[in-house]
Amino acid sequence: MHITPIALGDPPLLNAAGLHAPYCLRTIVELTTDTGLTGLAEVPGSVAVDQALAAVRATVIGSDPLNWHALRARLAERCAPELSVARGDKPWDGRTRVQVYSALDVACLDLQGKAYGVPAATLLGGIVRERVPYSAYLFYKYEGAGGELAFGTDPAATGWAAARQRAALDPDGVVAQAEAMVDAFGFESIKLKGGCFEPAQEVSAMKALYRRFGPKVPLRLDPNALWTVETSIRFGREMEGILEYLEDPCRTQDGMAAVRRALKTPLATNMCTTSFDDLPGSVRTGSEDIILTDHHFWGGLRSSMELAAHCRTFGRGVSMHSNNHAGISLAAMTHLGAAMPNLTYALDTHYPWQSSEIIVGGRIPIEGGCVTLPKGPGLGVELDRAALARAHATYQTAGLTERNDEIEMQKKVPGWKFAQTRW
Repeated sequence: MHITPIALGDPPLLNAAGLHAPYCLRTIVELTTDTGLTGLAEVPGSVAVDQALAAVRATVIGSDPLNWHALRARLAERCAPELSVARGDKPWDGRTRVQVYSALDVACLDLQGKAYGVPAATLLGGIVRERVPYSAYLFYKYEGAGGELAFGTDPAATGWAAARQRAALDPDGVVAQAEAMVDAFGFESIKLKGGCFEPAQEVSAMKALYRRFGPKVPLRLDPNALWTVETSIRFGREMEGILEYLEDPCRTQDGMAAVRRALKTPLATNMCTTSFDDLPGSVRTGSEDIILTDHHFWGGLRSSMELAAHCRTFGRGVSMHSNNHAGISLAAMTHLGAAMPNLTYALDTHYPWQSSEIIVGGRIPIEGGCVTLPKGPGLGVELDRAALARAHATYQTAGLTERNDEIEMQKKVPGWKFAQTRW
């Protein structure tokens, strides 16, 4: 079992918790069998995640990768209990145990696929679509490309590479960003990460996107639960008729349920319903219409398929949340999307915002807004060892041990503090 922390360049993207640092952290997990096969996985990186993975090494070594349920049961005995409250208040999930499960589930599925010569999606129940749709993911941002360029720019860049460097702080900038991303990748739906500015400004951006792209391109807004119930209802009503769904406008299942009763627009979540423990409350309160799974935080690909079955039973739509990621995660997400019968909305992805890659062949293409299921057994991707070594060396010099957007934001706005509810 090999655990390799890496750092990938990340532009200065704004969100409810502050500003992305010039690098995002990921952790690559490799499981090697006594027959010479290697299974891969990727999870969000931090010292805490790396330590949690290292703590179960003795439990993993010697296990049968074909018997995931037995391994998971042993992991449950080894890992400390982790309640959904451990997710935290930030837009991203702070839990570690589910990431341990996810990394090992994905790596074991990759091994199984390679052992049997079939795609991982086949082992999840079969392939229902070869091309998996993704949504354009827009951000308010400062000028700069991240990584070694930090807050600078590459004057020779063209196309999307140039667009991802430009600032986008007003509705016109958001529309220009959307035009460049749609032109480069062919996305057929668009999401804006909100929670950065007063609601009226973000609603103006959504209206500008609607004027530019019209009703044929579904639009989504995610305020990351920064709004009160009253604000959510007020501005939710103002956007009725232009949104495909409104994601996490406010906090708690009860709060979301109150907003849902007041609006016609569907609500989606990856913040108030984030674990199997939360599902009874979701059904009882009617807090959302769509649950956004994320295999990194629901315990893996197989657990996400279990969530999809729940959504089918209780009349929920299902799609997928995203964080900064490289190609191993994108491949895993695509296998999940290929196998999920009731995938009802295009998946989120940050992938266009990253520019480097650690897999053989370089970056996975997104064409017509879709990722084609990778060919080959398992996940269908392999590590580029030289690229992995470079990304690990970057991690060692970047000086980051966990994600903290508040610190980065304070470099731009001295004294800025994260608030659970801002408007």
